[in-house]
Amino acid sequence: MYRENVLKKKLLDGNPALSCWLHLTSPIAAEIMSLVGYDGAVIDLEHGPVDYLGATSLMHAMSATSTSSIIRVPWNDPVEIKRALDTGVEGIMVPSVDTAEAAQGAVDACCYPPRGIRGAAHILNRASSYGLENERYLRDNVRELLIICQVESLDSVANIEEIVGVDGVDMLFIGPLDLSGSAGELGNFTNPVFVEALARAERAIVESNKLLGGIPRPGDSPLEMFARGYNLVVSSSDVLLLRDAAREDLLKNTPR
Repeated sequence: MYRENVLKKKLLDGNPALSCWLHLTSPIAAEIMSLVGYDGAVIDLEHGPVDYLGATSLMHAMSATSTSSIIRVPWNDPVEIKRALDTGVEGIMVPSVDTAEAAQGAVDACCYPPRGIRGAAHILNRASSYGLENERYLRDNVRELLIICQVESLDSVANIEEIVGVDGVDMLFIGPLDLSGSAGELGNFTNPVFVEALARAERAIVESNKLLGGIPRPGDSPLEMFARGYNLVVSSSDVLLLRDAAREDLLKNTPR
């Protein structure tokens, strides 16, 4: 059923939000993660094996909770964004947005004409409750949707002041791992080029009217990020939580 985006409302009301990644493609895992109480859950179509049918199954599993669903699409492609929106997802995360023009393209792909270029199938897709809530969906879909563009390169940081000025983008989400690679040393978060770029991006976003999102890197906790002005932190993944808990159990309980 088409519903209010609880995560977006919380963020716009000025409250910090904690979210998680869904990489396992398991509805049971998605149900557990949402029942725990994360504000949002990001279904990863960029780096995960899930497809749009699988993403829909994960949203089914989450639907009994208030956890808002976000799909990270594989690329800034209007076809991918259109297909993701038709599933009824409550947020779109677009990777590698390096320019204001690219950010505008992402917004245009999220909006029906005349504002944008999104193809229309609202008479039958899940986003409008299979057409049962057509009028409400057409009226509210852009207002309820959380549009997130990722800052993941030195080019994006160089253009950050223009990107934050794009109307319709709700959040800029910094990807530290790819940003470190763009800075010349993948995974080196002490590289001065990376440190300077991260600080510049954070400062520009905090000083704008956009929300700031990100993921922790080693030595940087979600609580420290919130203290620096982050509005949304995606703190962990179902894969990482399962992996680390299993490894800890194995190490703790294996006879020596």
